[in-house]
Amino acid sequence: MTAATPAPTTSNFLRACRGEPVTHTPVWLMRQAGRFQAEYRAIREKVGFLELCKTPELAAEVTVFAVRQLGVDAGIIFADILLVLEPMGLRVTFEKGDGPVIHDPIAGAGDVDRLTGEIEPASLGYVGEAIRAFKRELPTVPLIGFAGAPFTLASYAIEGGGSKQYIATKRLMYEDPGAFSALMERLSTAITRFLTMQIEAGADAVQLFDSWAGALSPSDYRRHVAPHMKRIVSTLPDGVPVITFGTGTGGFLEELAASGADVVGVDWRLDMADAARRLPGVTLQGNLDPVTLFGPVDAMRREVEAILSAARGHRGHVFNLGHGILPGTPVDHVRALVELVHELSAR
Repeated sequence: MTAATPAPTTSNFLRACRGEPVTHTPVWLMRQAGRFQAEYRAIREKVGFLELCKTPELAAEVTVFAVRQLGVDAGIIFADILLVLEPMGLRVTFEKGDGPVIHDPIAGAGDVDRLTGEIEPASLGYVGEAIRAFKRELPTVPLIGFAGAPFTLASYAIEGGGSKQYIATKRLMYEDPGAFSALMERLSTAITRFLTMQIEAGADAVQLFDSWAGALSPSDYRRHVAPHMKRIVSTLPDGVPVITFGTGTGGFLEELAASGADVVGVDWRLDMADAARRLPGVTLQGNLDPVTLFGPVDAMRREVEAILSAARGHRGHVFNLGHGILPGTPVDHVRALVELVHELSAR
């Protein structure tokens, strides 16, 4: 199999991840391929979400289109964090209006025993094929691979879908910490294999999405999650930047950095200056409120200037939103955001 062409190590995105000097602050955006784009919606009218994820040429197409349309400094492969659950032994469907549904969710140790972490990377090979297709089309643009972090995936697997209080997840964590740890270990093994496959296919960096980690107290995160995050990061191939991101994690931001990740994502609920003070040796990513993109461009400019100013002089900064682009966001405003970051941060 022919190896994918890596992005130049001189790219601003990769240099920022490593804490090296850049010519401007690089910017990419979570969900930069999605429902806010008319072209994406047109594709989704023809194919379902899972079909789009599992069709490499289409997944690559929407990934490439987002880079070209928005002018961002990196792409992120179009996929979903729940894809890894299927080869582990869980059935996942996406119900219109209800989001993802995990059938036969985890209720105890016996359910954990039926799952495997030793997944075959080929079972998710369509993601690797999409990465290779992107690299053929845009070989000089850095591409980010990704996976859900173990706590967020465990929560989906236990709750059976989305949740607000995570009662079932925390109950299992408290009542049977051994079973919860075993689930986290299986997930960590599968996640590591999935990310390694993406790196081998050509991903230049990878991000771990722990979208639900903010539901935990700092002590619960340290006890039940942090060891597994450290294991994943330490097991991944050397030389490929690892980004970790969670929402509502300002209370234990240092724990995210302690995983060994090169970059720590910050949501908009935490001042970037505070994050920079607390994590002096780690590249930061973020952290504009996604709703800012619905307002006037001059207001957006003020917010961008404030974030860039707070991160100026820090080890490294990758501009991003504090979460994903929301449906209905004006495309012109997204393009304006990217242009503002490049203009205001030019060295």
